[in-house]
Amino acid sequence: MSTTTTTSAPAAARFSPARTLRLGLARVDYETRVYFRQGDQVFFTFLFPVVMLTIFSVAFSGMGDVGTNPDGSGGVSQAAYYLPGMVAAGILLSGVQNLAVDIATEKGDGTLKRLGGSPLPVMSYFIGKMGQVLVTSILQIALLLAVAGLAFGVALPTDPGAWATFVWVYLLGIVTSAVLGIALSALPRSGKSATAVIIPIVLVLQFISGVYISFTTLPEWLQNVASVFPLKWLAQGMRSVFLPESFAAVEPGGSWDLGWVAIMLAIWCVAGLVVCRATFRWIRKDS
Repeated sequence: MSTTTTTSAPAAARFSPARTLRLGLARVDYETRVYFRQGDQVFFTFLFPVVMLTIFSVAFSGMGDVGTNPDGSGGVSQAAYYLPGMVAAGILLSGVQNLAVDIATEKGDGTLKRLGGSPLPVMSYFIGKMGQVLVTSILQIALLLAVAGLAFGVALPTDPGAWATFVWVYLLGIVTSAVLGIALSALPRSGKSATAVIIPIVLVLQFISGVYISFTTLPEWLQNVASVFPLKWLAQGMRSVFLPESFAAVEPGGSWDLGWVAIMLAIWCVAGLVVCRATFRWIRKDS
């Protein structure tokens, strides 16, 4: 009786929630440091939205403000108009592209196999990944807002309600993007093909979801296709935060439809969790 208690107690402690959380937080620090040591990853997921905001703001500055009334009043600068889309794209890149490529690479180079043979709990691994995405995306958005405000004079919202909307759209968006990134990591057949498989998906979504091109200028059938995917709703939610209320009239439904933003992001989050549960393995099934 006493022997059973002695041997089971260390096992229970080994897989205790406290230990899992402690190891997960340690992985957050590790994953974040590794992330910023990879130059290509930093550029294509961290700095890319900032670079694109700068390019669009400068290239289209000669076209004047967007949404100006016939009498010349109203409207916002090109930088202010593109800022919400770049924030949404940054969230997608930080979650979907970053994790999908990173985890697929770790499967291919044997990292997951080694971790599978270690005492590290799977949940600690995911806490590390999710924490890294949260940290880097917050830093990225802070940099985006700083560049928009200091370099291009974009006036940020002063209404607390707008920032409350930003918080819930961001949190729901970053969790959904991270979950979908983990789910998509099962798609590449090898670590070497991860970039070639994932980046085109992310790039196409950006072009059809109102990030680089005004959503209402797209053909109706393409708008319908984009409305199935989460980036369209994430970008729409961010437009409700950073653009004047008058811009809601040009949305497909004539309003920001924040209820649908929450519903669609939640649906994709649940769907991503189901796919993660069904497909994620420390070692690929065909390895």
